[in-house]
Amino acid sequence: MKFSPRTKKILGLSLVLLFVLTTTGCAIPRNEDGTVKLITTATTFSETMSSENWFSAIFVWPLSQMINHLSPKIGVGASIALVTIIVNAILIIATLRSTVAQQRMQMIQPELERIQRKYEGRDDQTSKMRQASEMQALYKKYDINPASVLLVTFLQFPVIMAMYMSVHRSEAVQNGTFLGLSLQKTPLQGFQDGQYLYIVLFLIMVAAQFLSMKIPEIINKKRAEETAKKQHRKPADTTSSQAMTMQYSMLAMIAVFGLMWPTAMTVYWIINSLVNIGKTFIVQRVIEANK
Repeated sequence: MKFSPRTKKILGLSLVLLFVLTTTGCAIPRNEDGTVKLITTATTFSETMSSENWFSAIFVWPLSQMINHLSPKIGVGASIALVTIIVNAILIIATLRSTVAQQRMQMIQPELERIQRKYEGRDDQTSKMRQASEMQALYKKYDINPASVLLVTFLQFPVIMAMYMSVHRSEAVQNGTFLGLSLQKTPLQGFQDGQYLYIVLFLIMVAAQFLSMKIPEIINKKRAEETAKKQHRKPADTTSSQAMTMQYSMLAMIAVFGLMWPTAMTVYWIINSLVNIGKTFIVQRVIEANK
């Protein structure tokens, strides 16, 4: 299967992101005895900045401290959920226009692929210019800036890394439980120990991730059907084979890695997927309001 340059770029970024998430554990600061260097309520920003690095101080430290201070009041699981919601709320405010462009880009992907197929194998300069012109006209029609679409991906990258590291290093998470389960134990370890609730959480995580990817596709398909009905024609196929391949590859990687990361990260990923579903509906309302 031949992928477009943009699809290859996004797939490559996704692979790098997931690779970093699973290997970050090796870079988490550790004590001399090999244990994770925890961030406690007594750990200060200046201490973290001086003894570690700017990323730990600016991103990881505040998230860990939020979880530490909220956990005695509402529990560890609820603390992770609340911090995830707050972080995503800040992120969507900062990247709303880019997020809208990202959703519109998904919507027009089949049209982009038709343009690419139209000029496939034509390497002369005139054909390249015509292809670029048609794609630019399509972007202009839907008010999309392709460069801004990548902004969401790049901003999410450090946030997800920081959340991954903060759930490892938060004292409340290290010593806390969720539904009676240790948040530091991996789903695979829990399953091997006969605690099947770990696998239930893991399956919920996979299902939530699947829905967060499929709901935009369902919405786009419904919109295409409504538009076609008004224009008395057959609806265009909004399902891109390349996008579907990328989605299922991403889901498979998350499922594999999800077996090996701490259950705290599983709880975070469930909440994050549910927040992304809510974010999708918010963005769709913005798109409809500005149609």
